[in-house]
Amino acid sequence: KYDKRAISVIKGDTVRVMRGSFKGHEDKVVKVDVKRSFLEIEGITMSKADGNKIAKPIHPSNVMITKLNLTDKWRRRKLERGLSEETKKEIEKEAEKQIKEVEEEERRKEEEAKKLEEEKEITEEKEVKPEKIEKPKEIDKKEQKIPPKPKTKKEEIKKPEIKEKTSSTKKPSEKDKKPSKEVKVKTSKEEEEVK
Repeated sequence: KYDKRAISVIKGDTVRVMRGSFKGHEDKVVKVDVKRSFLEIEGITMSKADGNKIAKPIHPSNVMITKLNLTDKWRRRKLERGLSEETKKEIEKEAEKQIKEVEEEERRKEEEAKKLEEEKEITEEKEVKPEKIEKPKEIDKKEQKIPPKPKTKKEEIKKPEIKEKTSSTKKPSEKDKKPSKEVKVKTSKEEEEVK
């Protein structure tokens, strides 16, 4: 139709899977992963171990384009090169149809979004109204008269002061070191235990 042997696939093209477990499946391209060179096609999914369904990537060499997405004007110009005037007119007509379809889908999505927002607002209003109607709780007289009791301060516990350590890179020489003498004071209880 377009006298082209090969053309790059873009989002929105209709393709048919020619090889693999999904052979014969025909649907639109949802996503093109240029970095990994894979396509994701509507209706082709695989389930993970936890039950989630994800799109199965398919290599473009296993796919044949059946209908082109002509909403992109640069792509149309590229296709129209070297074609007769009749085929150019056909391409333009087809492009107009596709553009109208895309606009209708966008309008429909916007309307659905507006309806959802309106429904949310209505449900929120219904939830808010009952809260306003509820009477405030009456406070008991006992609760009103009793002031909060001031907390008594406990005796302050003295914390041992921590001496800051000075960091020195030099190690003390043996002359500087003095043997530390420990002096142990025995209490009366300890003396009794010894006897």
